[in-house]
Amino acid sequence: MTTEEVSTAGNPAPVSFWQAFIFWLKLGLISFGGPAGQIAIMHQELVEKRRWISERRFLHALNFCMVLPGPEAQQLATYIGWLMHKRLGGIVAGALFVLPSLVILIAISWVYITWGDVPLVAGLFYGIKPAVTAIVVQAAHRIGGRALKNNVLWGIAAAAFIAIFAFRLPFPLIVAVAALLGYVGGRLSPSHFQGGGGHGKVDASYGPALIDDHTPTPAHAQFSWPRLASVVAVGVLLWALPMAALTASLGWEHTLTQMGWFFTKAALLTFGGAYAVLPYVYQGAVLHYGWLNPTQMIDGLALGETTPGPLIMVVAFVGFVGGYVKALFGPDSLFLAGAVAACLVTWFTFLPSFIFILAGGPLVESTHGNLKFTAPLTSITAAVVGVIVSLALFFAYHVWWPTGYTGRIDWLAVALSLAAAIALLKYKRNVIHVIAASALLGLLIKSLM
Repeated sequence: MTTEEVSTAGNPAPVSFWQAFIFWLKLGLISFGGPAGQIAIMHQELVEKRRWISERRFLHALNFCMVLPGPEAQQLATYIGWLMHKRLGGIVAGALFVLPSLVILIAISWVYITWGDVPLVAGLFYGIKPAVTAIVVQAAHRIGGRALKNNVLWGIAAAAFIAIFAFRLPFPLIVAVAALLGYVGGRLSPSHFQGGGGHGKVDASYGPALIDDHTPTPAHAQFSWPRLASVVAVGVLLWALPMAALTASLGWEHTLTQMGWFFTKAALLTFGGAYAVLPYVYQGAVLHYGWLNPTQMIDGLALGETTPGPLIMVVAFVGFVGGYVKALFGPDSLFLAGAVAACLVTWFTFLPSFIFILAGGPLVESTHGNLKFTAPLTSITAAVVGVIVSLALFFAYHVWWPTGYTGRIDWLAVALSLAAAIALLKYKRNVIHVIAASALLGLLIKSLM
């Protein structure tokens, strides 16, 4: 928009709660493309077209969400909804970002677990899984290109890769050590731990916005200790009451109780996005609890890539398959068991994100650009790159050697992975388009075999 167009642009009309409700619902249905695509959609709709929030305020909120564990796109929607229409607005915006994806994933998880061996479905997944391997490589490349700015951060990434790939150290330990290195390094050598989580400078104006650069902070968004205490207290209760009910009625070792506890921990470790926490989910859900097998884990990520909402919604697939396979409510209620488990893990995974935004929103200004606050994040993000590379190797192993290293390599799967990687990395093709093309190629290959 030119300077003349900006100067003549009228002030946008006030937005009612229900107008915002309709938009957040629409966003939940069209939010494909992972966090980058989802943030781009919100920027286009909220900053450029509707002018609900200015460019500067939008990026400032995004930078805050980037330093939190959890899906930054969903947290950004929660933040803007909260800023516009108080706590209810934030809850509605964040919930509608997730609920359509949950419903869709429950439906397709049921189709997958029920008819996954049907030739049509098997052929589609034969093509999708090699593409997922390439997508994880692209994620490592994208995050690494932004995060690994010097040899110190490269060293942290390499150490994290060795720790999880060679020594099988737990992901939480890797995150904790990386945070400690960042904290100490930020004091001893600040220049090596600056940056990380930034999203560029403000270089565009789209006219006056409802929440403009100089719009005073509304009363409900100003910091107060009583308000902070109330948010934290309600959040703790919303976590503790369901957990206590599960423990009292089913026991601590029951699958649903363990799912609630495990995905609470996963929610607090999602620094760097969903790809970073997937190794932790794999270690727990596949290796420790046996809720699903490695092939199903890869298939779940493929489904997560092709549905709207945050990629971390793959946890709903993990919950559904775990509840279904374990027949938690008996052999006659398999779908119910899967659906309940999917809803439960979604609750425990996303609840912390709402607490972080509603409690921490008023502190945005005081934390922005503070090196003591951002240096640990920079170190964690570097470690995340190494963890994602290990995840890519894990996927490649199970896709290219479906019967193990002693078996025959699947050269067609290798070729599909390479083709997907070239499309993503060289030609910058859309993830959804790559997955769709790979699925069709997989179906064609299986039909000819």
